[in-house]
Amino acid sequence: MDKTTEAAAEEWGPFGRPLFDDPGARALSRVGVVDVGSNSVRMVVFDGAARSPAYFYNEKVLAGLGQGLVQSGRLNPQGKVRALAALERFAALARGMELPPLSCVATAAVRDAEDGPEFRAEAEARTGLKLWVIDGLQEARLSAQGVLLGWPEAEGLVCDIGGNSMELAEVSGGQVGRRASSPLGPFRLQQVKDGPKGLTTYIRRVMKHLASEIGTEHGRIYLVGGSWRAIARLDMERRKYPMTVLHEYRMVPDELLRTIDWIGKSDLTTLRARTGTSAARMELVPLASRVLRQLIRTFKPVEIDVSSYGIREGLLYEQMPKKLRSRDPLIEAARFAEKSAARMPGFGKKLHDFLRPLFADATPERKRLIRAACLLHDTTWRAHPDYRAEACFDNVTRANLGGLSHGERVFLGLALLHRYKNSRAGSRLEPVFALLTDRQIQDAEILGKAMRFGAMFSIKSPQEAGTLAWSEDKKELELLLYPSAIPLFGEVAQARFKSLADAMEATATVTLVKA
Repeated sequence: MDKTTEAAAEEWGPFGRPLFDDPGARALSRVGVVDVGSNSVRMVVFDGAARSPAYFYNEKVLAGLGQGLVQSGRLNPQGKVRALAALERFAALARGMELPPLSCVATAAVRDAEDGPEFRAEAEARTGLKLWVIDGLQEARLSAQGVLLGWPEAEGLVCDIGGNSMELAEVSGGQVGRRASSPLGPFRLQQVKDGPKGLTTYIRRVMKHLASEIGTEHGRIYLVGGSWRAIARLDMERRKYPMTVLHEYRMVPDELLRTIDWIGKSDLTTLRARTGTSAARMELVPLASRVLRQLIRTFKPVEIDVSSYGIREGLLYEQMPKKLRSRDPLIEAARFAEKSAARMPGFGKKLHDFLRPLFADATPERKRLIRAACLLHDTTWRAHPDYRAEACFDNVTRANLGGLSHGERVFLGLALLHRYKNSRAGSRLEPVFALLTDRQIQDAEILGKAMRFGAMFSIKSPQEAGTLAWSEDKKELELLLYPSAIPLFGEVAQARFKSLADAMEATATVTLVKA
């Protein structure tokens, strides 16, 4: 490696190159990241919208590299075999996908093990992959930045648990503040002596030290890491929650403590079968539950939220220019989806402009959902007509979208369902609608039926065919129809306009604009 290349690698960290040459970039060139953790080794290939990258490829191996590290001081022998095999596979996959060099990050196990340098050298010799070992504070920063990538308004404390460590970091105003690292990973806790009582004492002591370093004035905690996600999935199971999307799943302390008690009294094999959790992951859940219980008691959060984004996403966020970070990830993802999947890219903005008079009094939060819906309204047109409405709903509620709560996902999905289907009665999706209030369901229906009408009112732009006017006081929906568009306002268009007015509990009026 020459001096110029070395300088670039130092400046750009594990990538060794800038990912965003253009601060105004809309699309991200395909990039692969490998995260070598104490428990898992994962490869993710990102693609799509630059501000809201999607998972083009995602594979994980629970190698257990850090199991027994505290006792032996060395990486787990079987874990090394599995991790190296995984890295060889990932390198081969990257070559097959013709990716730029994979960017590889290693955390607690590799940095703490006495044979960590030896493992890095062997990995590079066998695969060509160079592992970038980060310390605990770097790990905390990257995890927090990952949360900010998917959750731009995050305010609180990010808590990332791995196999051998647990990191904390403050997030506020789009910035990462104080950070701390601790030995509270489940693999390390397996080595604590003096039984359950000694374990409780140890966890409490470490947590008290963390609180002194980072403060306890955080109203919200964002959980990052596989063990936390497993517990959250179990919380969903206990509560019979109608969705299984973990990102932005929100819990309150009392309910989560009930789940922790429930886990302690339940048969883990049965729980594993009910939730699809791997045996290796479920084995760590009891210890992680102990840590989570003390985390709640020490920091006393008002809300605990799950983030599926972490170190890997944080690496991307690290390189994003300020201009790119300031964009709304939901809108960016919707815009990219329209460009790549809609029949007429660009029509979504025209549809939004046509419908805007109906939603002039909507809140800013609702207006961004309306905008996103218009951009997404035609992205599932290839689905079979009999399943198109529900395909819209499934795509949105299960998609890799940031900046979107579960309620907002359902609202957006329901609006898109009504874009293709007049009625939702008898839908298999009805249990999920319970995440919305009756008024929110009605508003989603209105938005969907507005798109259903506007999308077929004209070919190029509905604004060339007419203008909508809405009187809240009179409860009157008026279409100002241009003469050139009279042939377009046929039987189907009339029926859809009437259906929209009915959903708004309004009178439908059509006024012909004189030439």
